[in-house]
Amino acid sequence: MISKTYLRYIWLIDTIDKSRIPLDFEHIVKLWQASPYAYMGGLSIRTFHEHRKGIKEMFDIDIACDKSSLFTYYIKNPEVLKKNTYAQMLLRKYSVPQDFSTFSMMRDRIILEEIPHGTAYFDAIIEAMRNNTEVVIDYQRYEGQLETLTLQPYALKVYNRRWYVLGYIKEKEAIRHLALERFIDFHATNIQFDFPKDFIPRKYYDNVVGIYVNDQLPLEKLKIRVYGVEVEYLRMLPLHKSQYEVKSKYGEYAEFTYRVCLTPDLKSKLLALGSHVEVLEPLEY
Repeated sequence: MISKTYLRYIWLIDTIDKSRIPLDFEHIVKLWQASPYAYMGGLSIRTFHEHRKGIKEMFDIDIACDKSSLFTYYIKNPEVLKKNTYAQMLLRKYSVPQDFSTFSMMRDRIILEEIPHGTAYFDAIIEAMRNNTEVVIDYQRYEGQLETLTLQPYALKVYNRRWYVLGYIKEKEAIRHLALERFIDFHATNIQFDFPKDFIPRKYYDNVVGIYVNDQLPLEKLKIRVYGVEVEYLRMLPLHKSQYEVKSKYGEYAEFTYRVCLTPDLKSKLLALGSHVEVLEPLEY
């Protein structure tokens, strides 16, 4: 699961952002003590200011103090919060509804989805990404092979409840993904690298479902027919941003087209739909 420090950051951002009234430090402490995260320890004034600093460094979100209003705190640059996709993802995944936050008795009845493994080196990887410094990893593949790899970390991505780091691996002379839970050991270095100016992590995944990217795979048209309740499921949660509904028969089926690379991750998604999906194009897929 995500580190406690990040959960505290998320809680603080979410609490101040959603509050209908100005919050001073004492009020913030009371809300913290009543929250499901209070088991992590207290919130001293020193820790609070350290969290403000950490949030600024990590998300560029400025929690400022309004000295003219009884020293209350507010988000000075809310537009940055709205545009920060990483912060928004964490808020959606881990924030606690405000109606529940005042009832500490509810903490055992608010169940958050967890990523069970792979966060031991999470903070260190983000630090290396922020500083553009190389890391050395002892990495064990599921097949059992142990490798020592020098990685220039570009981005982090979560997929199917697993964290992956995307970056350039010197030994492979290529950009690759590594699953964080397969890290056996981790060493930070002071060796700097130049982050490619033309590399946009989100764009890197434009033509795929999942994490598997292969430059040798062509962009193809995929057409599927989906039956039963899975039709509404795909309408609400598209397989890919290129999804387009081309035909439907009410109560029976719908047909969708995509422009994607036909990767193993995509095939796994389709197989998970079982008998509710039929691939119309390409026939050999």
